[in-house]
Amino acid sequence: MKAAVCRSFGAPLVIEEIEIAAPQAGEIKVKLAACAICHSDILYAEGAWGGELPAVYGHEAAGVVEAVGPGVTTVAPGDHVVVTLIRSCGHCHYCAQGALVACETTFPLDETSPLASKNGEALGHGLRTGAFAEYVVVEASQAVSIPKDIPMESASLLACGVITGLGAVVNTARVEPGSNVVVIGTGGVGLNAVQGAALCGATEIIAVDLADDKLEAALKFGATSTINPGKEDVGEAVRARTSGRGADYVFVTVGAKAAFDQSYSLMGPTGTVVLVGMPASGVMSEIDPGSIAAYGQNIIGSKMGSARIQIDIPNLVSLYKQGRLKLDELVTGRYALEDINEAIDSVKRGEALRNVILF
Repeated sequence: MKAAVCRSFGAPLVIEEIEIAAPQAGEIKVKLAACAICHSDILYAEGAWGGELPAVYGHEAAGVVEAVGPGVTTVAPGDHVVVTLIRSCGHCHYCAQGALVACETTFPLDETSPLASKNGEALGHGLRTGAFAEYVVVEASQAVSIPKDIPMESASLLACGVITGLGAVVNTARVEPGSNVVVIGTGGVGLNAVQGAALCGATEIIAVDLADDKLEAALKFGATSTINPGKEDVGEAVRARTSGRGADYVFVTVGAKAAFDQSYSLMGPTGTVVLVGMPASGVMSEIDPGSIAAYGQNIIGSKMGSARIQIDIPNLVSLYKQGRLKLDELVTGRYALEDINEAIDSVKRGEALRNVILF
């Protein structure tokens, strides 16, 4: 099969013919139809989080099940599925608590990649998925069946961007109706945090971004107002729109240090900052612990929107079919696998909400 291989951090991906193993017990093979490009893929390919090369990245995908290994009963060949990076056993300490994104089980695919070059060289199974390729082999728990009338390019977004942004609001923070919400960063994840806040019935949904076109998009996704930090003071603007109190919830959906540092000052008493964006390794942020304690404030992390994909993705599909969840509108560009570097460069220039590779 063809795949986009990362052989050197920061260098363009290389389109190669590679080998993929057959699915073993508990695993499935999926012929991909679409894979969206997430900033996490780009950061990995740039070396921001280390890792071994060569590797195949890509993790926001949808396709058709081609084969299943022994013991798989959750999906069958011919099923349309969303493929995620969330791999869960269902019975470890964290899975038993419903925290599937924190599953501590080691799977065979964690130890041996199903990918290899034509000369037998092992290729990293990037983000447990390796979806910048025509096929993937993943653990069955990573896939969720979807109706066959859902466009694959839209369905692929459910694998990460949607569940991460919307899930941070709905699952992790559990935003209450009437809350005042700030979302810092209005790319693919941030717009879904905006959608989530609107679905929760937030009163003020304030979108913050340096790009005016993304702020315009945020208004279409449910934001009640926007702030461009290059044009006005964010703290003053937030307080002015929240009766001087500050926000009940601040979602940081970008991995920039400046965004983390600023977020703490935007929440009011008893407010909560939710850290969603992932910075490069080594990036640090300072807080005033006395202020956090005195005002009863909270700082929490949200990994993959605390998703329980077998529950959340069908619910999101239902919202999409009802016209209450925007997915099609998130797709900015469509590219062939051979043009993946062009698609990535477009994302890095800030031109895209989500660029999608179509197979």
